[in-house]
Amino acid sequence: MSCKRQEEQKLLTICRENLPKKVLHGAFVLTYDKMRRYEGVWHLERKLLFPECIFLESGQEEALLKELMQGAYFGNIIEGKSRLLQVGQNEENLLRRLCGKQCHLEMSKGIICKGVTRITEGPLKGMENRILRIDRHKRLARVEITGKPNESFYYEQKMESGMKMKPEYRYIPAGLEITEKVV
Repeated sequence: MSCKRQEEQKLLTICRENLPKKVLHGAFVLTYDKMRRYEGVWHLERKLLFPECIFLESGQEEALLKELMQGAYFGNIIEGKSRLLQVGQNEENLLRRLCGKQCHLEMSKGIICKGVTRITEGPLKGMENRILRIDRHKRLARVEITGKPNESFYYEQKMESGMKMKPEYRYIPAGLEITEKVV
């Protein structure tokens, strides 16, 4: 396990053990399947969808923020290079649809027929219009997670210091194997 992955697991454990259950409904990371070829064979690997990000689920955002600010473990995280960002409702719904209860985006399969991509199985089925780019050699797709150009994955939030948080992610990687191409 990589050093960053260990830090994320440690932070998840700290959140789950130290935040009240009435405020924190869940703490998790999102992962996706990726195919990688080595030793002459394709291998299925699990990668982080948002590296160095953990998701905290709460119905009481203000209470959660207050708990994080008060906690000795969390003060240096918030004041340091880490940031707290709120996920927009549309993006949350999309991520829930793609990743499900397991918080994991599985591989999808599809075909390209006369230049049009059609997903035949997997979580991307029915979401062909969100695919921005397909890399057939790496078996990956870029999937748009923002609806309109002026929408952002994260709501801009004005912090006490007056800083605004800028959106970071406009698309996510997703495993996609194209099994057939018809010209």
